[in-house]
Amino acid sequence: MTASGSPPVAPARAYAQDLDAADPLAPFRERFAIGDPDVIYLCGNSLGRQPRAAVEHIERAMQEWAKELVEGWQHWLDLPTHVGDLMAGPILGAGPGQVIVSDSTSVNLYKLAMAARTAVPGRPVVVTDAGEFPTDRYVLEGLGDRRLITSDPVAGPTVDDVTQALDDHVGVVCLSQVGYRSSALADMADITAAVHDAGALMLWDLSHSAGCFPVALDRHGVDLAVGCTYKYLCAGPGAPAFLFVRTEVQDRLRQPIWGWFGQRDQFAMGERYDPAPDARQFLVGTPSVIGLAGVQAGVEVVAEAGVAAIRGKALTLGALGVQLHRAWLAGRGFSLGSPPEGVHRGSHLSLCHADAQRIHAELAGSGRVITDFRFPNTIRLGLAPLTTRFVDVWDAFDRLRALSY
Repeated sequence: MTASGSPPVAPARAYAQDLDAADPLAPFRERFAIGDPDVIYLCGNSLGRQPRAAVEHIERAMQEWAKELVEGWQHWLDLPTHVGDLMAGPILGAGPGQVIVSDSTSVNLYKLAMAARTAVPGRPVVVTDAGEFPTDRYVLEGLGDRRLITSDPVAGPTVDDVTQALDDHVGVVCLSQVGYRSSALADMADITAAVHDAGALMLWDLSHSAGCFPVALDRHGVDLAVGCTYKYLCAGPGAPAFLFVRTEVQDRLRQPIWGWFGQRDQFAMGERYDPAPDARQFLVGTPSVIGLAGVQAGVEVVAEAGVAAIRGKALTLGALGVQLHRAWLAGRGFSLGSPPEGVHRGSHLSLCHADAQRIHAELAGSGRVITDFRFPNTIRLGLAPLTTRFVDVWDAFDRLRALSY
């Protein structure tokens, strides 16, 4: 109900068309491969669409392989740091020499969490949220002394939640900037400051914020961060992940997987491991050259569009989705599983329903709208601003309300 007591009214489809017509990011949609134009793809929070430039980047890498063979390593060796620096400023708000693109998010999380835990002697406890993404919880559980906070399932962890879990035994706190289930946006600045005041290190998972939210790692004094590249950065399925290590803590850390790419002089083939004195020590083995080509393509298109502009469109896309939920779905068994205010939310929107799994399947089938389902009752709508139109959101909610449930 509105303040006047009347039920909320959904905006007409023409309103969404007008927003598309005025959208400065609309031309970027043509920079991506669109398979079936009749299918509405709202799963960019899980796997981003393919940038057309990715095909060119990968083809170039394939041609280098064909022509240069092993000599290609003369310039391929530097790809993890080169692409990391390309990503650092425009995507993560970080200076050069702090971002590495390699391995998977889970492996990078283990490397950073273990390194941070051993860098704070006498503080073996690692804190995370009970609602954190499973791989994060599992990796941290494997480290031994893990402490869980229980935050609001929609609003996500707050600085008060974190502060109450801190004591002299806590060495590391690990949280997601944007929650994978609810899309709740955590307060990076205040939480990081609180963790530092308690004498611990802060590790952020940026998987659901990198590429769709103006991350500011240097400004907030973040120690460590990880994230994937195949969601809003559109680098391709299974593309290499990234990690960030703040310059000021690099000499305090020793990562646990000692590989030859992290060696100070890797081709000396020394008898003993001598780690590189900077973020390069967090490299392990041979990088994925083809995968890094996809990462570079995705990073370049996101950087060109500008994360601030992407965030602005995400807020308007989300606001339209909230309006349509209130007008069409709130009285039909649905509830909003995300913070209603855009400033407290990332770029996906979650809807909860007791029969969500069946509705999700029907939406993909007869509705031709691709979303994802998270057990037990959540449908996530990924509103990737570079490829999602306002009419896509309107039509998706229209098809959703038309389903029989």
